Amino acid sequence: MTEVRHTPVAPTRTQRLPSGGEIDAHRHDDHQIVYAGRGVLTVTTGAGSWVAPATRAIWIPAGTGHAHQAHGDVELHLLGLPRREDPLRLDGPAVLAVSPLLRELIITCTRGEDDDSPEQKRLRAVLLDQLRISVQQPLHLPTPSSPVLRTVCDRLRVDPSDNRTLAELGREAGASARTLSRLFGKELGMTFPQWRTQLRLHRALVLLAEQTPVTKVANQCGWSSTSAFIDVFRRAFGHTPGKHSG
Repeated sequence: MTEVRHTPVAPTRTQRLPSGGEIDAHRHDDHQIVYAGRGVLTVTTGAGSWVAPATRAIWIPAGTGHAHQAHGDVELHLLGLPRREDPLRLDGPAVLAVSPLLRELIITCTRGEDDDSPEQKRLRAVLLDQLRISVQQPLHLPTPSSPVLRTVCDRLRVDPSDNRTLAELGREAGASARTLSRLFGKELGMTFPQWRTQLRLHRALVLLAEQTPVTKVANQCGWSSTSAFIDVFRRAFGHTPGKHSG
C-alpha cells in the first residue's frame, strides 16, 4: 500500500458499494468496525487481507492503513470508535463473529444520528460489551515478504484451483519445498495447506457474492468435489455455501 490517505476521524455511517466498488487506502486516528450487512467485503492492509460475509465484521485498529473492496452489492456499515474505547486491545485487524444482537447494534448505531444523546451512549455501551465477548475468526490471508514465497502465493492467487504440491511450485519458483515450508511458518504463521485453504475460502466467498453456482465455485477454487467444498465451508463458517448463492 504505497499511498495512504489520512482521514483523522473514522466515519460512522451506512453506505452502498456496488459490486467491484472500492474505497482506496486510508487510515484513521480512531478505531473502526466495518460490517457488510449484505454482500461480501474485503479489507486489505500491508499485512494481508481480511474477508467478511454478513455473519462477520472486521475490526480495524487506529492508525492502520486499509482499503475496501465490495463483492456483490454491499450495504456497508462503518462505525468509528475513539482510540480510548478499545474493547479488543488488538495490534492488527481481526474478523469477528457477529451475533444477531451485535448485528442489530451495528446497524442501529450506523443508521441513526451519531450524537451524544443518552440513548446513543447506552447503545454504544452495549455494543462495546458485545465486542469484548465476540469471537475472532481465522479469516486472515497474510501477505508474504520474501520474494520467493510471494512468487508462489501470487501463482495461487491467480488460480486457486492449481493443485500442484509445494515441491512442484517450488521448482518453478527456484526454492525447495523445505525452504518454502519454513517460510510459510516463519512469515505467515501457518502451514502451506492452511494458507491454501484460507485462499480458497476467500475466493469462494467472493464468487458466491457474485452469484456463482456452488458447484462452479468448488471447481474454480480447487476442491476435489462439491461435497468436499461444502464440508470445509461449513466447518469454517457454520453454514453451507448455498446460503450465499443466488
